[in-house]
Amino acid sequence: MHLRNKVIACLETLRFFDQEVYLDRWGWTEVSGFNYRTDYDLKGHMQESGVDMTVFKPHRTKKVKTELIVKPVHSAIGPVFKEETSKVIGLILKADAKKLSLALKEQGYCMLGNFKILPDYVNFIQKKTEETGRRFIPHVIEPSFGSDRLAYVALEYAYSERKGRTVLSFPLDIVPLQLAVLPLVNKDGLPEKARTLYALLVREGFSVEYDDGGSIGRRYARFDEVGTPLCITVDYQTVEDETVTIRDRESWKQVRAKIDDLPRLLYDFFRNKVTFKDLGLHL
Repeated sequence: MHLRNKVIACLETLRFFDQEVYLDRWGWTEVSGFNYRTDYDLKGHMQESGVDMTVFKPHRTKKVKTELIVKPVHSAIGPVFKEETSKVIGLILKADAKKLSLALKEQGYCMLGNFKILPDYVNFIQKKTEETGRRFIPHVIEPSFGSDRLAYVALEYAYSERKGRTVLSFPLDIVPLQLAVLPLVNKDGLPEKARTLYALLVREGFSVEYDDGGSIGRRYARFDEVGTPLCITVDYQTVEDETVTIRDRESWKQVRAKIDDLPRLLYDFFRNKVTFKDLGLHL
C-alpha cells in the first residue's frame, strides 16, 4: 500500500486520541487532544468563502495519464432519436467511458436511461495527458491544548520540599524569573553596586528581580519558592575585586565569578551550554 494510504488508514482508525501525563497526585491526566478532521474543515471554508484552499504537490517525475474519452456520433444519433437527440448526447457525455465501452463489447448495447445505445452511436478515444503533479485539499489534524492543565503539570513536576523549604525546580526554558540580584546588606555601598549590576543584566535581556528585604537566607528561600535558578549576591568582596557570589537553586552551592564575565556565562547557562559548576570558582 502507498505510504500516504497507510497514513490515512492509520488516522482513520484513530480519529481522536488524548495525550496524557502521569502525575503523582492525580494519576494519568489529559493535557491535550488530537482530532483527525480529514478535509472537512477546509472544504467547508472553500464552500462558504469561495477561496481556493487546495495545494499543488509536484510529482518527483512527470507522469503520463491515459484516459478513455467517449464522443457521440451525431450523424448516427440524430436520425434515430430525432427530437430526443440532445438528451441522448447529454447522457453519453456524462456516462463512464470505461463502463460504456465494456457494456458495448459484452452485450452489444448499453441502456442510458430509457435509451438503448449501440456501438455505432459512439467513438472512443485514448487521450494522453502529462501530469506534473496533483492538486488536493489538505487533511487537517486539530490539536487542542489546555494551558491551565499544562501549567499545573509544570508545577506538579517542579514542586519539591527540602529541609522544610519549598523549591520549584522549573526547567531553564520555562522559568518565570531567571535571576535575582541581592545585596548582602543594606549599607556600605552594596545596594548601589547591586542596583548597577541589576540594570546591566536587564539590559542584557535577562529577566531579573532586585530584592533587599530581610536576611540573605530568607531571600534565598523566597526565590527557591518561585523557581529562580540563580541568585547573585553583591558582598564586601565585590567592592574589592568586582566579583559576585552565584547561588544554585538545586544544590544550594555557590561559586564566585567576575561581573564582566557574567553576561557570557549566563547566556551559555540558560542555553544549556554549560552547567552551574562552570560559572565560576567553587566556594
